[in-house]
Amino acid sequence: MTIEVINLADKFSNFTEHWQPKIVAQMNDYHLKLAKIQGEFVWHQHATTDEVFMVIDGKMIIELRDGFLNLEEGELCVVPKGMEHKPAAVEECLILLIEPAGTRNTGNAEGERTAPADTWI
Repeated sequence: MTIEVINLADKFSNFTEHWQPKIVAQMNDYHLKLAKIQGEFVWHQHATTDEVFMVIDGKMIIELRDGFLNLEEGELCVVPKGMEHKPAAVEECLILLIEPAGTRNTGNAEGERTAPADTWI
């Protein structure tokens, strides 16, 4: 068995597009994904899974139907399954997502922001 050390800064330097998560590791049936975000995403929810957001660099907002969450560098939150949410960032923000393998970034919403769920970097 080979254990890989993953340098997040190196991985983030390999892409520039926003809202296109890239898989950097797998743990059991879960993918750990990196994404660069800026501007507003789309309202969506994941019916069968929770979703972890962790800010690596910058600040982000997760809008909820009844409020919002502010996340800064080094903070994380878990959005429960079935809860509608809309991530946003005024300036570019680097995040780590943890979710089951194959989870679509736009959940129940389909559109131009839908990214492939299997892109490794």
